Amino acid sequence: MEDLENYIPKNSLSQINKWIKELNINVKKSIERKTKLGDFRCTSNGKYIISINRNLNKYSFLITLTHEIAHAFVYDEYFNKVNPHGIEWKITFRKMMLNFLHPNIFPRDIMQSLSIHLKNPKASTINDYNLSKALRLYDKDPKTILDEIPNGSIFYTSNGRKFQKLGKIRTRYKCKEISSNNIYLFNALAIVNITNNN
Repeated sequence: MEDLENYIPKNSLSQINKWIKELNINVKKSIERKTKLGDFRCTSNGKYIISINRNLNKYSFLITLTHEIAHAFVYDEYFNKVNPHGIEWKITFRKMMLNFLHPNIFPRDIMQSLSIHLKNPKASTINDYNLSKALRLYDKDPKTILDEIPNGSIFYTSNGRKFQKLGKIRTRYKCKEISSNNIYLFNALAIVNITNNN
């Protein structure tokens, strides 16, 4: 819990600390991981450990931390007998987040998207387009996402593959890989590079 106050809104700290103490959770701040924002695990000796990407803005950090603490509460009651993001987790996470749905914690734009998100929480905020877009506005160094570049643009993925953005199909973008001419569907929030730094 050391210096957690530097990572989440000040008015949320008391409630977060209460939950952490109740379950004796060890919270660690991790380097950025591309595939997840945070995780929860129970060690072989029964200790609860949560890790959260340290590069998240304070609003994303709070939502992700609460998401993972909800996993800890569900595990504490049901162990592995329920689905990780099943109804038990959804209800727990929703109840916990209602403690923070207040303008002295979240800006109005995030509160609006978060209120909708909490009606049926997804496994990750990354999968909620409107909430992710609202949260991105508070990043210190926001990265370019596919949704922000025009159709026809050439972009590179993190592994250096080169694509051309063609157009939207429902919620995803159709993109052509330049080297193979194969077509792929990308999430609108996919982080892209418009110059090849690799």
